[in-house]
Amino acid sequence: MEKLSVISASPLFEMLSNQELSAVADLSAPRSYAAGEPVFEEGELGDSLFVIVSGEVEVFRREPSGRARVLATLSPPEFFGEMSLIDKEYRSASVRARTDALLLQLSAEQLTQFRQTYRDGFTFIVINIARVLSARLRDANTRLQRP
Repeated sequence: MEKLSVISASPLFEMLSNQELSAVADLSAPRSYAAGEPVFEEGELGDSLFVIVSGEVEVFRREPSGRARVLATLSPPEFFGEMSLIDKEYRSASVRARTDALLLQLSAEQLTQFRQTYRDGFTFIVINIARVLSARLRDANTRLQRP
């Protein structure tokens, strides 16, 4: 796997320079998950985000009945897990591998290292997170308006 090509394709890293993309790729850690395996659970304290390299993941919440309600299915080059890095709250949903999946993980500590050297690049990452969160919120609003 060429981490740099994955990082370059992700909307999370739009507008970053080649040097900044290389630095993020160097900081990221590959993680493999088998189909059905949890990446993280709702209620856990989050300390990292993930970029999908291959496969698919499902974002879901448990209903009071215990049934899993799928909120989204994500595939490359999408990312997830960013909310807990922004608001420092517990995970608002669970994520599991829908298929065998390869992800790149970036921890809060790694992003802090990146920020110390690449302030402009870090600003672009935050802007990109805001852009994607806004699009996801608009999509959720549209789905709630449907009968």
